[in-house]
Amino acid sequence: MRAVLAVVCVAGIAYVLRRPLLMAAPQCLAGRWHGCYDTENGVLLMMLLGLPVAGLVVWALATARRRRAGGAGTAWRLSLAEVGMVYGTVPFVWITMMPGPGAGVVPGRVSLVPLRDLATMGPLGIAGNLLIFAALGFFAPMRFALVASVPRVLALGAGCSVLVEVAQYVLQLDRVSSVDDVLVNAAGAALAGLASRRWWRSGEGIEHRAEQVAG
Repeated sequence: MRAVLAVVCVAGIAYVLRRPLLMAAPQCLAGRWHGCYDTENGVLLMMLLGLPVAGLVVWALATARRRRAGGAGTAWRLSLAEVGMVYGTVPFVWITMMPGPGAGVVPGRVSLVPLRDLATMGPLGIAGNLLIFAALGFFAPMRFALVASVPRVLALGAGCSVLVEVAQYVLQLDRVSSVDDVLVNAAGAALAGLASRRWWRSGEGIEHRAEQVAG
């Protein structure tokens, strides 16, 4: 049932974004870097197209774990969490790290006043910032018992966001390193963690079982 719901959600997102995604389709399908991997539409399109491959990786990892340990439920949970938090995070971080037109020329800019930039983000900007570490917040507590609490998921999202903002500033990507980005990114991770709480709340000992599987 959960798999069907996930497929429906992905299909709904693809339908809503079909027009901008199709704009990058010719360049992506032709294997061109410019116009595909250096655009938000192209990265999202390739992310959607790569979902079957990600599913195969989950299946391969779960099958290998199940053969060694015999625990089908744990094997699938660990494998899905590992692939999900990487596959659902890297593309959004890639988009965030895309350089602006003045990259390398315009000095790094910092905004440290909380909530000042929030009003200028707009609904789409806020939604995008919520999604950047949502997969990490959703899946990390399912994989690592150490972060299986809302404050820790919040701290994880905030820490990763700070690293991204610092990188944007140091690399002079013509982006504003804003404290509001950190706040919204961390909130997105925490909200996603709450959404997956039913699967990690009673999952104490996952880390110990994972070590047994690896051994």
